[in-house]
Amino acid sequence: MEWRDQGLIIGVKKYGETSVILEAMTLAHGRHFGLVRGGRSRRMQPMLQPGNQVALTWRARLEDHLGLYLVELVEPRAARLMASAAALSGFNLVAALLRLLAERDPHPQLYEAASLIVDRLDDASLTPALLVRLELALLAELGFGLDLARCAATGATEDLIYVSPKTGRAVSREAGAPYREKLLRLPDFLRSDIIEPPGASDLADGFALTAYFLERDVFGPRGLDLPGPRRAYLAAVVKAQIPKAGPVLG
Repeated sequence: MEWRDQGLIIGVKKYGETSVILEAMTLAHGRHFGLVRGGRSRRMQPMLQPGNQVALTWRARLEDHLGLYLVELVEPRAARLMASAAALSGFNLVAALLRLLAERDPHPQLYEAASLIVDRLDDASLTPALLVRLELALLAELGFGLDLARCAATGATEDLIYVSPKTGRAVSREAGAPYREKLLRLPDFLRSDIIEPPGASDLADGFALTAYFLERDVFGPRGLDLPGPRRAYLAAVVKAQIPKAGPVLG
């Protein structure tokens, strides 16, 4: 068997004396492992770094075998990611989120979103908002999508500023007023398709929103905590914003 695909390297493990097992998020074949012979050589190591975009050829005798990868470098990013604490933590968060997906289960939209984010991790103005959107998209792909289009109580589509922690549905300002202390905040940037740098408060609300549902519906049932890189990334974002806006994320 053989297929060709594009992939984002999210992990590399040593195998034997000279080879590695490569973990990649691919466009058409999902999160997929493969053996790279000679992957620990001086020629191959710079190519097989997490964060790099690659062209992959996978070969195996049977579909359920580990198989062999042939790898061609498309976009080197690893050096740029390692140069920034925020970018490296952001990439590790992306990788941790993608590892929630079942192996070999295609999620092309998540692949595209993750690749877009990893390519822009050194842009501190837009990347945090994109990561919140990635977490929302992941929840949807796993069957826990939020309904942020209309008010759960009235059906209204305007002035949606809350989310019900019970149902994951949006709530309008008027309908949510009596229960506002029990509701989650819905930031402005998640109510619009326009991607522009959100304010610090909106970012904090966005990460708090996704954290609640990720913990309740995804990590908690698996006996896991929210990934450590998420906390590290938020701390790096706070540090970057302190001169402009003061600490905002926890």
